[in-house]
Amino acid sequence: MRKSKLWMLAAIIISGMMAILTGCQGQPSADLVVYGKIFTSDNNQIVEAFAVKDGKYIYVGDKAGAEAYVEEGKTEVVDYTGKGLVMPGCGNGHAHYASGFAIQTVGTLVGMDVDADKFLKEILPAAVKKAKDAGAKAIFGFGWNMTTFQKNMPTRQQLDAVCSDIPIYFADDEAHKGLANSILLVKAGIMKEDGTPLKRDIRGSVIQIGADGTPTGFLKEQEGTYARSFLDNENLFSVDIATANMAKIEELLLSEGYTMYIDGWSTYFYNSSLYQAAQQRDKAGDMHFVLGLCYEIESWMNVDEALSKASDVQKFASTRVKTNWVKLFIDGTVESGTGFVDPLYPDGHQGSSNWSEEEMTDITRKANAKGLTMHIHAMGNKGVNRVVNAYINGGKDEMRNTLVHVYGVNQDDYKRMADHNIYVTSGMLWHHRSTEFQNELNRTLPEGMKDKGFPLKSFFDHGINVSSHSDFPALSASPDDPFGIMEITVTGLYYAEKGQPCWPEELLTREQALNALTINVAKQMFIEKERGSVSVGKYADFLLVNKDVLTCPVKEIHEAKPAATYFEGKKVFANDKQ
Repeated sequence: MRKSKLWMLAAIIISGMMAILTGCQGQPSADLVVYGKIFTSDNNQIVEAFAVKDGKYIYVGDKAGAEAYVEEGKTEVVDYTGKGLVMPGCGNGHAHYASGFAIQTVGTLVGMDVDADKFLKEILPAAVKKAKDAGAKAIFGFGWNMTTFQKNMPTRQQLDAVCSDIPIYFADDEAHKGLANSILLVKAGIMKEDGTPLKRDIRGSVIQIGADGTPTGFLKEQEGTYARSFLDNENLFSVDIATANMAKIEELLLSEGYTMYIDGWSTYFYNSSLYQAAQQRDKAGDMHFVLGLCYEIESWMNVDEALSKASDVQKFASTRVKTNWVKLFIDGTVESGTGFVDPLYPDGHQGSSNWSEEEMTDITRKANAKGLTMHIHAMGNKGVNRVVNAYINGGKDEMRNTLVHVYGVNQDDYKRMADHNIYVTSGMLWHHRSTEFQNELNRTLPEGMKDKGFPLKSFFDHGINVSSHSDFPALSASPDDPFGIMEITVTGLYYAEKGQPCWPEELLTREQALNALTINVAKQMFIEKERGSVSVGKYADFLLVNKDVLTCPVKEIHEAKPAATYFEGKKVFANDKQ
């Protein structure tokens, strides 16, 4: 009997030790374990391994610790040691994939090298035929370049000569300017059929009048958004079209390494089609990234009515669809002379301002009270200052009200932004200039801005949350993917052109660039407790990158690509060429 008890005791001890070693005593086996060099985006920590269960990280640390979560025949093991870098999925803090893909579906793209003559003789007639063959009631396009067109800007009469019976609108590559034919201007109430002007301006911009005393059809800023609202937008961007485009958007995002993104103009076609399509796709289980949506309010709209609509679309929020942003434009772009600046441009003008400071303060107060975060496009330093004042005087610090693009910042505004938890999403990819472009800008930029661009390091220095964005498709010939952006951010140079770094003292370290691409986007989207870093308890959204972008030569960073993209612990993209 005594010997039997000893054997039983020994068996219990051995069983207990095995349970500790295998994780059977309260420690679950993992669905997935990954080994490699892992950048966590959590205080720039590097670890050796992590374990995933039910789509979330349950262990992050060294390889030996992760091995305890491996159960033979049940746990998938990925050993990425020495193959590149493992890192969190990237984010894009402001882009326009929805409208960009919609334009390809229902409109016509114009190459930046296409001149006005080719546009009128080839591109526009083909666009008209495409639209009429499809039974469309509007002709829409995107992508012409102001520098190429400005010496021979097409007029509404020239567009009429190609098509005069249905409205035409072609936006430029920045989406800040457009070309319209006569029927659209008449429909929008800008002029009479005989050309007599009915409107001389739209809040924030002045209607361009030609030598004949009639509107030219060349539209800037808010006059363009106003005229475009009179297109047949329900057919141009229906829920069905939005749903079909969502699959294409996801394919591109995952292939580039993005697992979260804020759409900067979700009501580009003045309807809720994108909201509805996103919610439907998520509920069907087909959403493999987190989407943020912005309701844009134009200066010519009734603000209270627009805010009510922005509040109403919150009903389309779901697990992976976040709908809590309101977007405004305060100005245009510094390069085009529509950014709101101080000092003035060389010709003495200040740029355009779509909203007064008092109006933005009031909108911010009302939006924040409804649980909506502000997302304002501001490029000129004077425009940035007005937005900062509005956020401080009308906003709630906890709402993370955000500035978008941000070409110039007055030195005193950095501290004020930090003190009031004002966020920035920056066109980090634009921190480069070819020699030719720099020479052109030197003739048009205000004093003090000629060798400046988009601040980057200063935001980090002041403790301001700055995220990266690409602004797709308004890329200005820059890359859209995270690693092309990262290389420019670190070097100030675009690998495809010859030039000098712009404002080199504002360049980032590699770690800062990766944080701006990952955890800082998650913070901007209010999802940092769920995503954005490799941390226990968060969703396992991560990349296997084919290069170690932390140590490879800086000129090779842009060559990095995701070998695989994982969302909530599942592989959702694999590069078969890797």
